[in-house]
Amino acid sequence: DLDECAASPCKEHQYCLNTDGSFSCKACDASCVGCTGEGSEKCKTCASGYVKEDEKCTDIDECNLPEKVCMKENQDCVNTSGSYKCVCSEGFEDKDGTCVQT
Repeated sequence: DLDECAASPCKEHQYCLNTDGSFSCKACDASCVGCTGEGSEKCKTCASGYVKEDEKCTDIDECNLPEKVCMKENQDCVNTSGSYKCVCSEGFEDKDGTCVQT
């Protein structure tokens, strides 16, 4: 078997998997910018919104940062994978970018 992966045939956001007589390109984990294999522990660098922790790229919980990220009144922060979103608190709805009581 020839290791086609030695020639780095895959794109930047993929890793090469050598198979018998061939190879395949697999997508890197969402937490990675470039990788050497499967999973968040094989990242070359962590993607935006992720931090290297215990040799793995883990999600940053922006909602628990000391600096508030959702600044508007009656707004709650919801952590998402690699990011966050600001939503109106319960009993409030978004009206032209302001959270008003329902």
